Amino acid sequence: MLELKGVHTGYGKTTVIYDVSIEVPTDGVVAIMGHNGAGKTTLLRTAVGLLKASKGSVHFDGEDVTLMRPSARVTRGLAYVPQGQQSFGQLTTMENLQVVADGRARGKELIDESLDMFPALKELLTRRAGLLSGGQRQQLAIARALITEPRMLILDEPTEGIQPSVVQEIEEKILALTQRGGLGVLLVEQHIGFALRAASRYYVLEAGRVTASGPGGTAAAHEVRAAMTI
Repeated sequence: MLELKGVHTGYGKTTVIYDVSIEVPTDGVVAIMGHNGAGKTTLLRTAVGLLKASKGSVHFDGEDVTLMRPSARVTRGLAYVPQGQQSFGQLTTMENLQVVADGRARGKELIDESLDMFPALKELLTRRAGLLSGGQRQQLAIARALITEPRMLILDEPTEGIQPSVVQEIEEKILALTQRGGLGVLLVEQHIGFALRAASRYYVLEAGRVTASGPGGTAAAHEVRAAMTI
């Protein structure tokens, strides 16, 4: 379980997140929703250790990781896919995967498993990542994260700026990953329908504070939209 308790964080002297507490179960999806500028990405960066909490704490599997570096959190099973379909643009698709797999005992097997999850990448292994479409780069970014064998996957806007056909495929893959068990997902997502279909619980973040939360499911869409119009 990933747990943020009473977290305050921000940039320099500017506080962006105020007293936020969330829990993400080991098996299941938690969705964070809110308008642009609400602090969603800042919260994820704090969870993975790229930003330090000025108050509060971050726990993973019962261990206090508040002061741990991002690399130490990755070793313990956290993986982060940031916004923007990030990859090494000058490297090929396969080289992007190999960078993560190198040094791992199951490296080749893990690459094969990630390609089975995103079979469209198999035809693009020799293409430079910088020449891939946005949807293809996003699939590559998630595939790279899976090679680290995470127990908690943190996704920031995985369907942003992607053509609808690929959005549906990414949605299906994320749902399939969580249904296999042994993986929790913390998801920031603007598509309310998808987020609530996937999530067992949601939180709405506005101006750095949690303004609404509840169980997931499409029946919660009205409450979420209402909270986001306040």
